[in-house]
Amino acid sequence: MRDREDVGPPEGGRARTAKARVGGAWDSALSAEEFAAIKGVGFEPVGQVLGTAVFNIGYAGGWGCPGAWSKGDGTQVSSSVWAPFSPLVKAMYAARRLALSRAVAECDALGGDGIAGVTLRVGAFPAGGLEFTALGTAVRARSRSRPRRPFTSHLSGQDFAKLLHAGWVPTGLAFGISIASRHDDWRTSRRVRWTAGNEEVDGYTQLINHARHDARTRLAREVVAHGGDGVVVDGMELRVRESECFTYGNAQDHIAEAVFVGTSIARFGRAKQPAGPRPLTIMRLERER
Repeated sequence: MRDREDVGPPEGGRARTAKARVGGAWDSALSAEEFAAIKGVGFEPVGQVLGTAVFNIGYAGGWGCPGAWSKGDGTQVSSSVWAPFSPLVKAMYAARRLALSRAVAECDALGGDGIAGVTLRVGAFPAGGLEFTALGTAVRARSRSRPRRPFTSHLSGQDFAKLLHAGWVPTGLAFGISIASRHDDWRTSRRVRWTAGNEEVDGYTQLINHARHDARTRLAREVVAHGGDGVVVDGMELRVRESECFTYGNAQDHIAEAVFVGTSIARFGRAKQPAGPRPLTIMRLERER
């Protein structure tokens, strides 16, 4: 039996999936090429699925100047429980996971085995807060081997087919999110003056390196949690902004936010494969044990 999601689809999602089951027609977010590629590896689309969540993003954690109390090279990273921005990062994870879980619940209600071509969007909600959206196409395998729970993947239909032909299966979308803060001390300030010349501002280098490294570490942990052997990264975003430091007069903090999104993948054939291409005769959707 499959593991059921704790969060079911909202009322609109239940009505949409019920209508799709009764009507017999399905919709999708697939192009013609994607549809043909997915059909070619033994999957059928069963319907478009959507998951949304609107979050009020306010409390970031900490107080005063978030970078003023940093140690070592002057940078604080949100992976620490008591670090500034730790509650904010937790909320960003929770919002994405909730939206994705609602799309998975719709997929499960349609009898799908997974969601292909998941698109994640984050945007301002008109009434306040942020809207997190997960949109994709639920697919079902024409096979006796079925996954215990629906998978999620950002891969296009063509890339999904290539993955299966190469002996890999998607196990789930994985996120790596981190926020790092740094107080601009006198060493950093003197290196950004117009008289400083051409030289590295090592404080800023350390800031973005810490944010990216922490985000990659969190991404790797999610891949392991999904049962994956590796990850195919969809994209990496890095945003840096200034924040006024009220603790030390006119000083500034710099805040770096790094976000990684990718698809965790696992081998479905552990045996040593002969060299060269060969026909794919069996497609297992579960890892061999």
